[in-house]
Amino acid sequence: MILGVYWYFKFPEGLYHFRFFKFFEGNGGHADNEAELIARIQVDSTEDFIGKLEELKTRFKEAFLHLNINGNQLIISIGSHMLFDFHFQCALEIEELLIRENASILDFSIPFKSLSTKTYHPEGNHFGNNEHRFLQIVGSDFKKNNAENLSIRIDCNLPLCDKKIFISDLVRICQEENLNVFYYKDHDFRSHCNLMLFFTNGHQKKDSIQTVNLNSFGDKVRQLTQKYPLHFGHLEGLKYYPQNGPNVELMIDEEYILSKK
Repeated sequence: MILGVYWYFKFPEGLYHFRFFKFFEGNGGHADNEAELIARIQVDSTEDFIGKLEELKTRFKEAFLHLNINGNQLIISIGSHMLFDFHFQCALEIEELLIRENASILDFSIPFKSLSTKTYHPEGNHFGNNEHRFLQIVGSDFKKNNAENLSIRIDCNLPLCDKKIFISDLVRICQEENLNVFYYKDHDFRSHCNLMLFFTNGHQKKDSIQTVNLNSFGDKVRQLTQKYPLHFGHLEGLKYYPQNGPNVELMIDEEYILSKK
């Protein structure tokens, strides 16, 4: 799974600029539509252009690309429930290709009849479904440049005397499992503590995409229940809900991950 900085509801204002592509926000909830970058263009030679586009796509193995084709007119769509930096970088490189091909921008308001399609699915590592119920996959509110962040969240509790070394073990696991960000909120009470743990990454760019094996990570966290009297969930109700923090252990691209105080 890819964790980290992404865009879904809003365009990354101030970070990317496009001539051909338009951003269409995702629609969460019942409809659950993907966010998309879409260009509607015309080229001199469709076959020649698609060949060059396919070569370009080999450099963006994690990106989804779809073409609707009618003669020498095309609609190019890059879509996902999480548009990471590499999706926008892919669109930028397609724009450079369109400029070299002297492509024309077509009006989105005119009806388009698709006579054929081509779809290029993401490649890369896929680690299956999350086998650990205590791992929650959560988004965030808006950060810098309208960014959101996809994280693993774990709610747990353990004796206060074990807290420091437990956190140290989690840092080690993060370093083993390709996670660059780890912070937590806590609430200490009597001789116990409730913890809300967050694990994620920063920007996911073309040449530095990080994949996280949720089940490998979850296995290592579960093994800590053999080392500590660790339990998942919180104790004592809302009065002791972990709201102190965030306490940062590992961080990258902080302004895209943590809210300003």
